[in-house]
Amino acid sequence: MSPPPPLGRGRKRAAQAFDAALDDAELGAARSALAQGRWQAVRTLLARTGDEWDRRGHRVAVLAEPSHTAAWTRDWLLAEPESADARVLLGMALVQRALRGEEKPGPAREACRAAAALAPADPTPWLGLLLLERAVGEEADVVRLFDEVRLRHPDHHHAHHVMVAALAERHADAGPDPLHEVYDFANWAAEQAPADSPLAILPVVAHAERYRVLAGAGLTPADPAASGHWAGRRARQVMKTAFDWWLEWGQEGHPRHMIDLNYLAHAKHCQGRAAEAAALFLRIGDHATPAPWSYPDHDPCAAFRTARATALGTA
Repeated sequence: MSPPPPLGRGRKRAAQAFDAALDDAELGAARSALAQGRWQAVRTLLARTGDEWDRRGHRVAVLAEPSHTAAWTRDWLLAEPESADARVLLGMALVQRALRGEEKPGPAREACRAAAALAPADPTPWLGLLLLERAVGEEADVVRLFDEVRLRHPDHHHAHHVMVAALAERHADAGPDPLHEVYDFANWAAEQAPADSPLAILPVVAHAERYRVLAGAGLTPADPAASGHWAGRRARQVMKTAFDWWLEWGQEGHPRHMIDLNYLAHAKHCQGRAAEAAALFLRIGDHATPAPWSYPDHDPCAAFRTARATALGTA
């Protein structure tokens, strides 16, 4: 692996270092084709994805991010008005536009519900609604939409991450609490999932998300490694259990496994476990993710590179 690049890049350049497609080369190619108006590549990709719901949700969410996606998807629908894949992508694209303030939420809701009616078994339109209501809706709506996703795919990776982030924000002023409900939820999800499910990492995600909330409220130091948040007995056990799971199962075929590895590497770095963090950084390679390296308000690119250099140099 090449040495870490120099630190000190600006935030604009740092943001460009992250690729939401992660290690999915087919997804990256289809996204590039769509940017040129060639929606046929996306049609082929989603048709081949089929009912791999986690992969489908990941691919649709990434394809939906660029501002031009909605327009090109409407062209696709002009050619194939009954395409469920096109309807699902349009719904998610309008959700992304609404989240950026480029559209009002109403059209995004309508598009997602139209997609859900056309593809009733697909959890992806409900994931789009969950992402939207997480930002602009009520807590009861978030819970209800999460249940709709789970009804179609009980171990939906992205939806569980959304719920953990939402639950972590409850009782933000309560301070550090090892019995906070987000930990109960994450433990429950990990326990009810199959043994090889990457939801085994969810308790680590919950710990990081709760840190984001506490540090943002000024209730714990903004330096993750110095906060003590990862030093307690419960935290150490959570990290050990998750790392042991990774050593045994290592779900590298999962479309979002790089996200889990970033959370786990962040936790090991904050614990000062350099050798374990180094093993994770070597697997991550260049596929860093903004969260949790940005927590609570850091330049994620610089934070990732500093942690990687520390782990690889120490180990």
